[in-house]
Amino acid sequence: MSTSAPVRAATEPPYRGRFAPSPTGPLHFGSLVTALAGFLQARTQGGQWHLRIDDIDPPREQPGAADAIRFALTRCHLHWDGEVIHQRHKQDQHRAALERLMAAGLAYRCTCSRRMVGASAYPGTCRSANRPAQGRFSVRVCVGAATVSLVDPIQGPHLWQLDREGGDFVVWRVENLPAYHLAAVVDDAEAGITEVVRGADLLDSAPRQRHLQSLLGLPIATYLHLPVAVDGAGQKLSKQALAPDIAGQAPVQTLLQALTWLGQEPPVSLQRALPREVIEWAIAHWAQSRIPRLRQRVVPPS
Repeated sequence: MSTSAPVRAATEPPYRGRFAPSPTGPLHFGSLVTALAGFLQARTQGGQWHLRIDDIDPPREQPGAADAIRFALTRCHLHWDGEVIHQRHKQDQHRAALERLMAAGLAYRCTCSRRMVGASAYPGTCRSANRPAQGRFSVRVCVGAATVSLVDPIQGPHLWQLDREGGDFVVWRVENLPAYHLAAVVDDAEAGITEVVRGADLLDSAPRQRHLQSLLGLPIATYLHLPVAVDGAGQKLSKQALAPDIAGQAPVQTLLQALTWLGQEPPVSLQRALPREVIEWAIAHWAQSRIPRLRQRVVPPS
């Protein structure tokens, strides 16, 4: 095992990580990098790594996508612990958290549309309006003068003042569904997640999620934000941009490409290995310190 792998203090809870893709399409290279880094963070610390399918946005989901994601992970020998978690089964817990925020006067109903708000920070139009619980509305959480700081192992120190950077944000959507931030912190807390490994495109989600963790009295997870995988034009690899499905590629070559992209320098001899052998090498040699300190990184052509 690499000497630069993080060491957990005896007083810290056991490491628990997770990979939480949305079933909006098959697994692409950018998602594999996130899964692989999270898996290696967990295994090098003797911890658990869980798979959660974030399926709380039915209009965007693709039939069969969740099965395709599981298949691709298994092919790459990225085996999760326990049963697969589905966010759609957790909506009672999401709603209970919402009701706690509402009862404490920390959240309020809002009838402002996205077009009305625009790109500026939400001005608090509905904060004191006491909108009725009928018709179409979202629910926003109050941020007040909250300032959130974070030292990310890859992205460095950051400081956010939430009222200037978006203002009160939506925790329950107008479609009567939990918003990403609320669902993520509730589910992470229930699963005992100690570290969230994800792309740097979600770095600005961290202060909002920390704010919710504080308001709800939930454990504060640590965050590690990887460089975002982009193509030669600087566009993020994504399901919406039709990034190639890794299920159609040789798993060993895909894993070696992902390890190289993460700065791990796998030896050429692994090109003739099995996926299991590549993963065994990666666990033994994983070094978080070698991950490039970038917000995004171009994926070279295969």
